[in-house]
Amino acid sequence: MTEFEPKIVAFLCNWCAYRGADLAGTSRFHYPPNLRVIRLMCSGSIDVVYVLKALLDGADGVLIGGCHPGNCHYQNGNYKAMRRVQVLKNVLRQVGIDEDRVWLRWIDASEGKLFSETVAQMVAELRAKGPGSMRTSWQLWQETAGCQLSGTEARSSK
Repeated sequence: MTEFEPKIVAFLCNWCAYRGADLAGTSRFHYPPNLRVIRLMCSGSIDVVYVLKALLDGADGVLIGGCHPGNCHYQNGNYKAMRRVQVLKNVLRQVGIDEDRVWLRWIDASEGKLFSETVAQMVAELRAKGPGSMRTSWQLWQETAGCQLSGTEARSSK
């Protein structure tokens, strides 16, 4: 049996966290290849829907990386991200989903080592937790209710 390898989607601020990831690569800091990066201009532009969609589509974890508080290129974007992630985690908790699968981390452009350590730590913790529960639930929904909705929509459009 092969060991579970988590899939992580990372939403990274263009100015700090994304550049920190770039520095980790150019400095040859090793970190697991479980990460798929989506570059945002600012972590404040993260939408809760993006995170939920990533989890529903099979991501075992989501990393949101931004500038340190007080160091945002758009003045207060990281504070917006912080508030949005707090709301998201509250919603996840209320519906019974492990809120610790969503991480918000402040990583500066000069912190390539911190980026690689964060990814390694997240992969290790997600391995210990196992696959995300939303992936299975969403697949089940698509196979049952999703198919029924598709059939109903097809009939009503004729």
